Amino acid sequence: MRRTIALLCTAQFMVVLDATIVAVALPSIRDALDLGPSSLEWVVSAYTLTFGGLLVPAGRIGDALGRRRVLRAGFAVFTLASLACGIAPSAAVLLVARAVQGAGAALVAPAALALLNGVVGEGPARGRALAAWTAAAAGGGASGWVLGGVLASGPGWRWVFLANLPLGVAVIALAGRLLPERRAPAGDSLGLANGAALTAALALLGLGLTRAEQAGAGAAWPPLVAAALAGALFARLERRAERPLLPARLLRSARFARAGGAALVLTATTTPPMFLAILYQHQVLGRGPLATGLGCMPFNVAVIAGSMVGPRVLERVGERRAMAAGLAMIAAGALVLGAVAAARARAGLVGAFVLMGAGLGCASVASTAAGTAAPAAGDEGVTSGVLTAAAQVGTALGLAVLVTLAAARAASSGFVDGLQLAVLVAAAIALAWAAVLSSPLHGRRHARADRSRARRGRR
Repeated sequence: MRRTIALLCTAQFMVVLDATIVAVALPSIRDALDLGPSSLEWVVSAYTLTFGGLLVPAGRIGDALGRRRVLRAGFAVFTLASLACGIAPSAAVLLVARAVQGAGAALVAPAALALLNGVVGEGPARGRALAAWTAAAAGGGASGWVLGGVLASGPGWRWVFLANLPLGVAVIALAGRLLPERRAPAGDSLGLANGAALTAALALLGLGLTRAEQAGAGAAWPPLVAAALAGALFARLERRAERPLLPARLLRSARFARAGGAALVLTATTTPPMFLAILYQHQVLGRGPLATGLGCMPFNVAVIAGSMVGPRVLERVGERRAMAAGLAMIAAGALVLGAVAAARARAGLVGAFVLMGAGLGCASVASTAAGTAAPAAGDEGVTSGVLTAAAQVGTALGLAVLVTLAAARAASSGFVDGLQLAVLVAAAIALAWAAVLSSPLHGRRHARADRSRARRGRR
């Protein structure tokens, strides 16, 4: 059992890691392949758009064809695309390979989470497994800044991608031995047309948000309008489908709505402040790639620590309060980061990173536990895909809005003022969702259900 959980967590760590590991290596990639500023952004965006856009239909594919089979196929695509990225002779090859790498990651993530829930029973064991999973996912995203700096400063930027090869081959081999095959009942439709419409809507939404960040609001309107049209087509197809891609019972679940909303807000309020903190270390403190990456280490450690403590917090206070507490810690950390930047200081960065990281880890455990407990049998893959997609959309939305706000303020008042505005808005968003989660409007019935689940977990 432990080896199975470790394998699934390793898979999740790798696919989330590759969304952020290139960030610190971007200057080296720019110099080597002669990328312009707009093309350079697509080294990150090509991966995140295909990853986030394909997650929900990929979850249904895993439910229908077998989650172990789809996980292994996804990792094969991911590993081969990593090789193509590492040996890319030109910018065009790198960007195409990054998009394919994101597609492979989309096949892996929902299948891995659905398998984890399938092999671990209810109660404390599942809480510990989800804590390990959350630590792997959040730690993967957070560790990217550190590992990217180490590899870019050492063997070179190509090893940011080539380092995936031995682990990818090992995961594919071990998955055939350690993972059981699980799927939804026979005869389920893949919903390919629905999946294509939803993928187009999510990808176009991500493209619009990315364009807003890169070129301003005017450039964002065409893809955002196209995303709305694709979303309308998806809704129409869902109404006519015998078995919708997103089951109505899932969409009606208040528990799942809380979990999905928290997943989105968590990434939207942590990724932009950390991105700006990297720029702060580079531009204001004068740190190089390696020192900047190592400077983010407290955030990584705090994410893992928060994830390990998360199940205990969840058992004591319930899902809603655990998510709200984590969001409050993120808000506090963002405000500390703003104060540190205002003083042009080094001291205090560690405190800001620890608060944000611990809050992210704790709240992510609660969000994942609530979201994965909501679906009926046969919907685990698509549910996992929706939760992961919510986190990806949160990252894109947070970066588009907060980094754009920071850039606009920086143009007139300087980088530090821009950072302060962005982290203040991030803190306000985190506190607002924490207030929603804590509101009595959710009803006493949901509070009693949370306490009942917590008591079952302690038995």
